[in-house]
Amino acid sequence: MITSNITLGKNVSIDKDASINNVAIGDDTNIASHVKIFGSIQNQLVVGKSCYFGPNTIVEGYNAKVTIGNHVSFAQNVNLMSGSGPNASEVMQRIFPILKGAVTLGNHTWIGASVVIMPNVTLGNYCVVAANSFVNQSFPDYSIIGGTPAKLIRTLTEEEIALLNE
Repeated sequence: MITSNITLGKNVSIDKDASINNVAIGDDTNIASHVKIFGSIQNQLVVGKSCYFGPNTIVEGYNAKVTIGNHVSFAQNVNLMSGSGPNASEVMQRIFPILKGAVTLGNHTWIGASVVIMPNVTLGNYCVVAANSFVNQSFPDYSIIGGTPAKLIRTLTEEEIALLNE
């Protein structure tokens, strides 16, 4: 494993089976087993404070900037990517060009198990993504989304938002 261009905040816990590279990770973040989080020299991946990454999660920021807010929770088997396409086939790329784009997750966002997040997606603050969802478009603050492809299920109610601000 190559490790370089890494900035760690205070009290960051990284399981011995995890792999990180080209990242800046905020204070009090926990990374479980078999997690891979990586950016590139040109696109250092940024993780806020007090985040959690569940087992077998992959966060790829090699192709474009990935920014993860504070208090973001990833369940197990999440795949977030800043690039996707038939990398090994230039012929197939004529029909299906490689998609590259930034991904941003707002503060207090909760990503359910086995979610796939594609390039060019922004999720606002306090979003919830249901398990097994395929997210290929952006959603604003307080969205609860799910499905394949993900669609808005509902937004948090005024009462729920008030609880967040207590």
